[in-house]
Amino acid sequence: MLITDINQMKQISKNLKKEGKTIGFVPTMGYLHKGHISLMECSKKDNDITIVSIFVNPTQFGPNEDLDKYPRDLERDLKICKEVAVDYVFHPKAEDMYPEGYSTYVVMETLTDKLCGKFRPGHFKGVLTVVNKLFNIVKPDKAYFGKKDYQQYIVIKKMVEDLNMDVDIIGCPLIREKDGLAMSSRNKYLSQEERERALSISKALFKAKDLFEKGETNPKNLIKEMKKIMENNVDEIQYIEIVNPKNLEPKEKVEKGDIILVAAFVGSTRLIDNIEL
Repeated sequence: MLITDINQMKQISKNLKKEGKTIGFVPTMGYLHKGHISLMECSKKDNDITIVSIFVNPTQFGPNEDLDKYPRDLERDLKICKEVAVDYVFHPKAEDMYPEGYSTYVVMETLTDKLCGKFRPGHFKGVLTVVNKLFNIVKPDKAYFGKKDYQQYIVIKKMVEDLNMDVDIIGCPLIREKDGLAMSSRNKYLSQEERERALSISKALFKAKDLFEKGETNPKNLIKEMKKIMENNVDEIQYIEIVNPKNLEPKEKVEKGDIILVAAFVGSTRLIDNIEL
């Protein structure tokens, strides 16, 4: 069932809670793909009711980012949600989420100033604000996030912990296309030629993982090998960092469980990817 009204969504959640139902929640910006479907399936397995939100959140886009051209296809998304048999799709209007005079935001003092946050100032302020608002509206028991956006996943977990929010954050595995490309709604922007070049990102990650498994623990050496694979294929490497998975601090010696995070431009499309070691 499609719900567009905030108060109606709140009332539905309230009634479900009264009935003792558990609510699983999958927040998305739409243009759904198999990565999103995997989150919905996890939620359906764990909870009585699954709610998916589709909302392209304006506050997490910078002035020169792709808010206006971000892919949208509500009809297609609703069809996918129906096929997966989710119970409710919440699709609020931006002017209802951020009415005139809106002025309250969630700002995190750590974790958000590095990696993607360094290159996208204000991005995580927008992410944390909208996720907080969605949690207040939907009141889920569990919320599901893909680990492709690993920094986002860690930042949201930290917000929930710091603010004593009554929701479990479940991180689900990154889903790849058959050729290795990390699934993303933004892949739609890539031309065939760009898509082929974009494969260098996952190839570089798999190469680094292989080298680590063969005994290489110096992050500089792993990053150097990754750059060799990516440099002639991507148009800009924003960052390649090997970090502690809990606090996102760069590692001086790589250990099992550490994560390599990458952001790069192929053409005008910004892609992120990661791999756990």
